[in-house]
Amino acid sequence: QVQLVESGGGLVQPGGSLRLSCAASGRTFNTYGMGWFRQGPGKEREFVAAISWSGGIANYADFVKGRFTISRDNAKNTVYLRMNSLKPEDTALYSCAAGRLPGITRQLDVDYWGQGTQVTVAS
Repeated sequence: QVQLVESGGGLVQPGGSLRLSCAASGRTFNTYGMGWFRQGPGKEREFVAAISWSGGIANYADFVKGRFTISRDNAKNTVYLRMNSLKPEDTALYSCAAGRLPGITRQLDVDYWGQGTQVTVAS
């Protein structure tokens, strides 16, 4: 069993930055691929970014490439999402996810979900 707790969301102006964190319980964190998904108002949940067990491989949705960076610290059981150049359309509930595959880009590959942290981009 893996429990995921996100933090770091909030209100930010367009063009601003935030760093989300996801703390995982359990001793086997480094055997899970980790990812971030988001669900905007009135929209379906969508993939944002994923990172492999060791952190050596990262995947991004096209709409965040060059703006967001996913990273992980296995010693701290934590995965991060650095978000730069935020836009109003990035407003969403951001959820952390864990799965056995190295790259969890699909929701069906997710074994565990966090509760999410709200990100609102507005002036």
